[in-house]
Amino acid sequence: MELLKTAIVASLKAGEAIMKIYSTDFNVEIKSDDSPLTLADKHANDIINTYIKPLGIPIISEENKQIDYQIRKDWTRCWIVDPVDGTKEFIKRNGEFTVNIAFVENGVPLMGVIYVPVTKTLYYANNNKAYKVTLDSHDTPIDEVLEKSNLIKVKSNDSMVRIVGSRSHLNEETKNLISEIEEKEEVEIVSKGSSLKFCLVAEGKADIYPRYAPTMEWDTAAGQAICMAAGATVLALPNKTPLLYNKENLLNPWFLVSNRN
Repeated sequence: MELLKTAIVASLKAGEAIMKIYSTDFNVEIKSDDSPLTLADKHANDIINTYIKPLGIPIISEENKQIDYQIRKDWTRCWIVDPVDGTKEFIKRNGEFTVNIAFVENGVPLMGVIYVPVTKTLYYANNNKAYKVTLDSHDTPIDEVLEKSNLIKVKSNDSMVRIVGSRSHLNEETKNLISEIEEKEEVEIVSKGSSLKFCLVAEGKADIYPRYAPTMEWDTAAGQAICMAAGATVLALPNKTPLLYNKENLLNPWFLVSNRN
């Protein structure tokens, strides 16, 4: 419970810092991998590190210097952090960006926190249960956060299959999957940015989230923990094996999130 409380508080404080920058005319840098970076990413990362570093568990973060696998391979536990998941959404100012913090043990994300700073909505999972709560303030005391949280679970829609797609694009592989399903059932496309795609499945607002495009471990670990606790499966494609973490290559394979176990 200490790990969960620390992660939640860290996400709220990071969210508060992000929103202060969100309201300004911020600059955008381009990193070596061509992805965007803002002061919000940096400030949020510093705040999260301040909270979780004292716990003595190593950290993999998008904005930390990456640690060589020869060191990481001996880790049995670690944090996986994305201080601003959806920086492109942040830059577009559409509100669909999140703070992601996950705790991983032996490659499996056992605890996850996703915070949506614009709406002050928090999703989290611990001990195989997933929760959601909308807060009045980023400064809400942790005990109040936990007290007000509601259990969430996956929920199927009998009349159609709700498939999560990106606002940015649907690639050929995703279109092909949709076509296959449409041959048997009615399909509705549900769009969201960042790790909120996972949250749609976890809280019963979508059925399937196929990802046939590159993601990194910090993009998915927290969302996977929440989805699994809510009753969904998250499987690497094409072999449908568990999606694991702290791999030698932090790039994820394609994967499928589904409430159809």
